[in-house]
Amino acid sequence: MKTNRVGELAFLAFVIIAILAGIATAAYPGGNYGAVYAVLVVLGVIVGLLNVTEKETTPFLVAAIALLAAGTATFSSINVVGPVIDNILKFIGAFVAPAAVIVAIKAIYALGAKK
Repeated sequence: MKTNRVGELAFLAFVIIAILAGIATAAYPGGNYGAVYAVLVVLGVIVGLLNVTEKETTPFLVAAIALLAAGTATFSSINVVGPVIDNILKFIGAFVAPAAVIVAIKAIYALGAKK
């Protein structure tokens, strides 16, 4: 299997897991979701390593900043769906943060290697 296909599948898995886990938090608010966070972190590392090309680095990092900033918003005051949105954004952050770190390190390395 090609590496870009693995990255695509990791991204697709992330989207599905983040949404389903966010919905599950409404049904089981006291649940332990540590394993979900761990899987999302691993998927984020995979996508950061395999999916983001040098050309896509800046747009990816800008989008990552926007998503992580959105994750700081609080939607809890919206009945029923607010906590679900909050948790989906937390799960997205668990995926995006490690991917952004990997991409940023690759960008810094590329900048240093050009000199």
